[in-house]
Amino acid sequence: MLHLDEPARRVALITGAAQGIGLACGERLKKDGLVTIGVDINQKQLDSVSDKFDAVAVLDITDYSAAQELVKKYGSIDVLINSAGIVGPNMPFWDITDEMWIKTLQVNLTGTFNMMRAVAGQMRAKHWGRIVNISSIAGKEGNPNLAAYSASKAAVIGLTKSVAKELAADGVLVNSVAPAVIDTPMNSDTEPAVLEYMLSKIPLGRKGTANEVAALVSWLASDECSFSTGACYDISGGRATY
Repeated sequence: MLHLDEPARRVALITGAAQGIGLACGERLKKDGLVTIGVDINQKQLDSVSDKFDAVAVLDITDYSAAQELVKKYGSIDVLINSAGIVGPNMPFWDITDEMWIKTLQVNLTGTFNMMRAVAGQMRAKHWGRIVNISSIAGKEGNPNLAAYSASKAAVIGLTKSVAKELAADGVLVNSVAPAVIDTPMNSDTEPAVLEYMLSKIPLGRKGTANEVAALVSWLASDECSFSTGACYDISGGRATY
């Protein structure tokens, strides 16, 4: 159990917290004064950044029961940042196997769904909550040879819009963020040709940084974000066309 010295401080749970955008979000929200709980499936990576959070826990977000138990353990969650995700298969869609397809959707979509379900009840009871789902520009425009990833991230945007309408009257705001190429370990294994294609679409001509995404997430997780829900915020260096 996480014991708070200042009970009034809000608590943020960040998935995919061991690296990249999740780690940057955790660091930024802690700087903002929130109590931060970082969760990830990778024990070794999580241990290496445990000092960046107030608490850490290993979690497989595709396991709803485990997500429920984690939320119950820590009590009150005010802010949820769904950053956990995988790139999935990088190949023509006709070569994607059932297993590849299912795993990508399980992590990127079902995992996000599970975490929102796990915290929704307590947020509704408090009549306050902020949920930010990390989608991708691929979910809006599609990237070649990343069909499973693009489909899963498009679904996250749709899921966000639907849930936001259901929770609006309860004071719980739900938004998504659609980054373009961000300089994170997640993109380190991206095929050079695919990476070149994605960068060629960015008018600013560079990758984004995890800290830039975290700055946007910081606002979406705050009281200052008070009249926006169900939105998808682009952070794409100008790539987004709608």
